[in-house]
Amino acid sequence: MTSHFFAVLLLATAGFGTAAHEGKLGTLPHGRYVCELPGDAAGLASRPVDKAWFEITNASTYVAETGKGTYLLSGDDVVFTRGPMRGARFERVSPKRLQRTNLEGEFAKMRCVRTGSSR
Repeated sequence: MTSHFFAVLLLATAGFGTAAHEGKLGTLPHGRYVCELPGDAAGLASRPVDKAWFEITNASTYVAETGKGTYLLSGDDVVFTRGPMRGARFERVSPKRLQRTNLEGEFAKMRCVRTGSSR
């Protein structure tokens, strides 16, 4: 077996509760994800979060404004494991939308929506 396989296996088992082990490993669709907060009925439907975007580029890698990193998708749980977004957790709620899960306050409502490729 390759060292890449063992690296993925190690990432899959590090720092997760039992429920995360039950999800199938996968990757997110390539493209840019723009993050936003919900708006209100009196104004905009959503409010963009400045500089909160990332682009899935290849397999389990991403690029953000401040650098590159990796993520792990297990079932519908997404955890950024390296790079500038390390520690960020999301739940995949649809094929194009991720919901932030490990923040408190207003930013707990943050969602990231795939807008397609930037290239």
